[in-house]
Amino acid sequence: MLGLLVSTGAGALDVNVVGLFPNKAVVQIDGGALQTLSVGQKSVEGVVLVSAERDSATFDVQGQRMVLGLGHAYMKTDTSNASVLVITDERGHLVTTGEVNGIPVRFAVDTGATFVTFPAGEARRVGLDYLKGQKTLVNTANGAAPAYRVKLDAVRVGNVTVYGVDAVVMESASLPVALLGMSFLNRVDIKREGGVMTLTKRY
Repeated sequence: MLGLLVSTGAGALDVNVVGLFPNKAVVQIDGGALQTLSVGQKSVEGVVLVSAERDSATFDVQGQRMVLGLGHAYMKTDTSNASVLVITDERGHLVTTGEVNGIPVRFAVDTGATFVTFPAGEARRVGLDYLKGQKTLVNTANGAAPAYRVKLDAVRVGNVTVYGVDAVVMESASLPVALLGMSFLNRVDIKREGGVMTLTKRY
C-alpha cells in the first residue's frame, strides 16, 4: 500500500493507493472505504485522479499536484515544523521524492553516504555540469572510485529545503536513484521509529 498525507487549508488528507490500473486507481482516503477513481474523476474529499500508469499515479489534491509511484515515500507536509516522513518500501529501502535546483529527483535515503550522490545519467538529467567539478575519489563497497564533487544550489524534500549542499557524481555508479546522503541529512534532525523516518530542518 502506498500512501501520502497531504496538508491542506482544511486539514490533512491521508491518501492511500491500494491498486493501480490503466487510467484507474483504487484509493483509500482518510481511512474510509476503498474507492476506484477513473482519470478525471473527483472524490467527495476533493481528490482528483489526473493520470494512472502501471507503477505510478498523479493526483490533484485541493490544488496540489502529487505523484505516487511504486516505492514512493509517505510524506507529511507540516508548515509548523517543516518535517517530512519517509517510510520503507517493499524492499526495505527508505525512499522519497524531492527536488534538486527545482528539478524533481527520486532519492534513496542513505545515512552511510557522506554526500548526496548522483549517477552520471541522473546528474545530466538534472542539468549538473559535473565535469567542471573537482575530481576526487570516494570509498564504495568495491573500493575507491572516481567522482566529481559539485555544489547544489538547493535540495528540497517535502517542506525541508537546504541550500548549498555538497554532492558527488559518479560516472561508474550503477545506482538506480540518487542517494540522499549526510551532506543533506546532517543539516536536519533525524528521528527513526520502525519503518518511519522523520526529518526536521535544524538550520
